[in-house]
Amino acid sequence: MAKVHEALKPIQWLIGTWESVTAKGSFPTIKDFSYNEVIKFLSIGQPLLNYEAHSRHPESGAPMHLERGFLRIKPGTNQVAFMVAHNFGLAVLEEGEATDHELKLTSKSIERMSFAKDPAVKAIRKRYCLNADGTLEIQTDMETDTTPMTNHLRVVYKRSD
Repeated sequence: MAKVHEALKPIQWLIGTWESVTAKGSFPTIKDFSYNEVIKFLSIGQPLLNYEAHSRHPESGAPMHLERGFLRIKPGTNQVAFMVAHNFGLAVLEEGEATDHELKLTSKSIERMSFAKDPAVKAIRKRYCLNADGTLEIQTDMETDTTPMTNHLRVVYKRSD
């Protein structure tokens, strides 16, 4: 395992592999759903964490969603930038701040491939929280060109490494 860069102290609580305990999605334009997910934040010795997320259907185990990216911190600050590519044709840049056990992010830019499925995602807000029981909770809110900012995903993870 690579040494953790000094600048990562405000977000080092994220490092590791996390497996969903509960993962639920909803949005006004789709049917509610649940899924299983594994996310990984890996330190490679730089002032950033490599990130990947894989979700699967809870019954069939079929792949559902894949994300990869980088969570970068501005050295000497709590300012972070999260760059994430999604397998359904989105590339998102989110920025925000880290505190002792929380990370709050807001999208700064969202790019989509020309043939991505409508409606288009216009904005994303995320909140990562390390709970007192050691679980990680992530809440994702989303705005599309047809729906105002609304909660979309709520996931609780446990460490699996």
